Amino acid sequence: MPWSPSGVDFRVVVPLRKGLYFPGNLRIFPVLNCLRAGIVTAILLSPGSILPLIARESYFVVEANSGRILLAEGSEQRRPVASLTKVATGIVALDWAKATGTDLGVEMLVPPSVASLGGSNPMGLDPGDRISLRNALYSALMGSDNSAAQSIAHHVGFALQQARGDTGDPVKVFVAEMNTLAGALGMRHTRFSTPHGLYVQRSKGYSTATDMARLCIYAMRDPGFAFFVKQKSRALSFRHREVTKAFRVQNTNRLLGRMQINGIKTGLTSAAGQCLAASSELQPIVEKLPDGATRLTPRRLICIVLGSQDRFGQTETLMGQGWNLYNQWVESGAVMTSVSERLVVPDPATQR
Repeated sequence: MPWSPSGVDFRVVVPLRKGLYFPGNLRIFPVLNCLRAGIVTAILLSPGSILPLIARESYFVVEANSGRILLAEGSEQRRPVASLTKVATGIVALDWAKATGTDLGVEMLVPPSVASLGGSNPMGLDPGDRISLRNALYSALMGSDNSAAQSIAHHVGFALQQARGDTGDPVKVFVAEMNTLAGALGMRHTRFSTPHGLYVQRSKGYSTATDMARLCIYAMRDPGFAFFVKQKSRALSFRHREVTKAFRVQNTNRLLGRMQINGIKTGLTSAAGQCLAASSELQPIVEKLPDGATRLTPRRLICIVLGSQDRFGQTETLMGQGWNLYNQWVESGAVMTSVSERLVVPDPATQR
């Protein structure tokens, strides 16, 4: 059964001010009962390690501003998240551009490594092509473009290497920054291994629904990132040899514009199943205070669905349930009596 704020059998990890965490726990059911009920479809073992049982799907719904947890199921299960990985790729690149004063119009060289990627390459980028960082972000975040994500990682990673006087693989440098951000956000059950989310032999990435909610809350605080992911389509261009090629990228998130959904990212691989990170934003609550001042309470739900068989339908259902629960909570006084009812996402800038 989905967990609601009145439940007592679920606890999330909540960060303290200095990045420490309370241990979380999940209700434990007998393995045989889970297998018989179809809740668990496989037990995966690898030499020297035991991986946790992977439920058929995971989801997590939270109000981003208050941190109020509304719904969760299997949300601490480590599992592949496919192209939801590109949320980290996008926000790391934007953070780097902001920190270094880099214009998003800067032109990047598409690296040789894109030739062996496979998967989504909607623009048909080839090694040696040139594309602006801005257009690569649009294609990666809207069109789930793996070659654009790889190009972003190579460009930013190389710039970081130059600044540090380092050598090696620029993409690995960039992925290390993705994992540094994950650590700063309290994503304790996340390991990124690529900038695109494709399966890579001997280097498997994973996350959880709760951890991806942390990342999305942080990313959607950035107006630039929020603008990228809410676009339904965008006209882009890149240079192939001496020819400028035009392309219109379509957002793979078909829920945009429905139920006030304004982002965020789709994901799909055979290992991860159907994944979706979604944001639904309502107008702020406006209150007149006794002293005559006006108080605005922003409202945004973040919904993460992993391993679903119907990510769009399930997200719509969860968003509806989430808003109903949130409204009930607000009407009852918006009181949180336990740390387990709240997800806190720190600002990495305050931890430096």
